[in-house]
Amino acid sequence: MAKERFERHKQPWNGEEAGKLKLLASKGHGLKQIAKALNRSEESTRDFAKKHKIAVAKKR
Repeated sequence: MAKERFERHKQPWNGEEAGKLKLLASKGHGLKQIAKALNRSEESTRDFAKKHKIAVAKKR
C-alpha cells in the first residue's frame, strides 16, 4: 500500500489548524484521526503537538 501524498508539504501551521488540533485532542481522538482531519501527516501533527505541549491520545 502506497503512502498518502500531502499537497501541503512543509506549509506553516495557522491558528485555525492549531485550534482544531487542540479540540480534537481534548476529545480523545488519536493521532491518525487528527492528522487526517487536518490534512497533515502524522509526523507533522505529532511534532506540532509535542512542541506546543498538546497531549494526543495513544490509540492501541
